[in-house]
Amino acid sequence: MKICFNEATTLKNSNLEKDLELCEKYGYDLIEIRLDKLREYLQDHKVEDLYNFFQTHRIKPYAFNALEFITFRNNEDYEELKKDLDFLCKIGTEINCSKIVVVPSFDVGDFTRKQIKEESVRVLNDLADIAENYGMELAFEFVGYPNCSVNTLDQAYEIVTEVGRSNVGLVIDCFHFHAMNSKLEDLKKVDPKKIFIFHIDDCEDIPPGMLRDNHRLLPGDGVIKLDSILKVLKEIGYDEMVSVELFRPEYWKWDAEKLIKVAKEKTELVVKKYFDF
Repeated sequence: MKICFNEATTLKNSNLEKDLELCEKYGYDLIEIRLDKLREYLQDHKVEDLYNFFQTHRIKPYAFNALEFITFRNNEDYEELKKDLDFLCKIGTEINCSKIVVVPSFDVGDFTRKQIKEESVRVLNDLADIAENYGMELAFEFVGYPNCSVNTLDQAYEIVTEVGRSNVGLVIDCFHFHAMNSKLEDLKKVDPKKIFIFHIDDCEDIPPGMLRDNHRLLPGDGVIKLDSILKVLKEIGYDEMVSVELFRPEYWKWDAEKLIKVAKEKTELVVKKYFDF
């Protein structure tokens, strides 16, 4: 299992250049590059600089995170989304980063589950056509909030299965899995090849439906049954990567080096019971 760092963890207290240096220092294998931090980096650097860094260091790029609210957009906004996708695809081919996280929309109104599925399938197929031209893959992430149009694993996997394309898979995030009571029985049914990204995190003891990103905690510090999730992943044959993703404002007040170091230590402590590194 490879250890990955998601840049949301240091959203307010670091940048891409600093994240890369610190993740390299503390032995991360992979990084998920945030779109906003990438844009900031490119104000003073070239894509070639990023490529050269990865060529000369241990850490490698794994995914871009994220294109958000991909469904139920008006025509103008949807065209902007496709421009952002094209932008990431081009950079991805230059730095050997082949995955892009895509997130369904929130507060879409009184659409039925069937209508949400139809829209999600339509959009994922359309975006996958673009991504396929570059050899890129889309990782669809359900969000465990009541107002997200796709908020459980079974709903997301039903959509990805309906799409049925080799370059469309899932993001499974422990926080989002817990936050809307996704079931281990549903995780057992997932084809491990369809899990493109696995996010690890923990959270406070707050009832499902009320949890938000600011309630996230470092792995092992909360109430999520991480052992149960990891056991199922082991059983179904998933062992590709685990990415620590935290959005807790309290952590953004920490020194970035401390946070990156502790996040890796906590992640390894939880994961090593089931997977080798």
